[in-house]
Amino acid sequence: MLSYSEFVKMSLEIHLFFARIMKEHLIFLEISFTPKDYGFKQKAAELRKEFDILLNQVVSLSNGVISESALRSEEIITPYTLNAEMVTSYYTGVNIPTDITRTEERLTSGENTTLGYWYEQQIKQINQKAIQLIRLIIQLKSSILSNVLECKMFTNNYPLLIDHITREAEFYLLTTQKLQNRDNFKNQYDLLSQEIFWNQIMAEHSKFIRGLLDPTEEELIQIANDFGKEFDKLTEEAKTAMDYSLYFNNVTDESIHATKSIRDFKAQGTQGLIECKIKSIIVPLLADHTLREANHYLRVLKDMRS
Repeated sequence: MLSYSEFVKMSLEIHLFFARIMKEHLIFLEISFTPKDYGFKQKAAELRKEFDILLNQVVSLSNGVISESALRSEEIITPYTLNAEMVTSYYTGVNIPTDITRTEERLTSGENTTLGYWYEQQIKQINQKAIQLIRLIIQLKSSILSNVLECKMFTNNYPLLIDHITREAEFYLLTTQKLQNRDNFKNQYDLLSQEIFWNQIMAEHSKFIRGLLDPTEEELIQIANDFGKEFDKLTEEAKTAMDYSLYFNNVTDESIHATKSIRDFKAQGTQGLIECKIKSIIVPLLADHTLREANHYLRVLKDMRS
């Protein structure tokens, strides 16, 4: 069972990462619809604003409280996030509240911070609110995917991408529920399960990047394709190790090496998109989004080594 301090800090860190991920999923959905499905565009925009409010609340409670490892991981924001938001807002017309990002740039850690009863109650309320919002976003994504697969709707998102972001929301929901119950989701079994989950996510990122680059970007397409194959292989190796209780360390070492490599590739890609040096149909915020997910996964892998 999580201690009081662990409950508070881990809850804040999970929401700092995932609430931003969810609100960005809603941006990517919002800009993907045709005029026919304006109602879905509105639903995505309204839910995005709710996640903005949630993230704002989390940020206000996090200063001087979260761990140094979370702060330094660049899973909350990266050096590119603010510019990626500004350029994406310019391209799409979506009003992205960059004040949240600017506040996050000033966050500090607090390993030895003493937290009172009030903090615990605030975190419980935030967790419950997050659970409600995540359920709503899962319903929305599932409805969109069903409509797309039944040829009732067209979006410029791959069906796999919609399924991908739905699975991420389901993972966020499960994690938040465990936190609310004071269950430690950083035990060895859960960490191994996360390795399987995030290897698949990294593989799919690679395939999305490959498919969204301009056909003339042949070198970048090949690199993305190779990453996709590498992470597919790592996903299968991790599943085999889990199923047969095999030695996991070798797979984890390979996952760390591959994730560092794709992290660097994503960072270069994000910078290139912001500076208009890469031809693609990728908005810069999507690139920064996938970079933060790689950074988060690297922290998960470090937890497995500690």
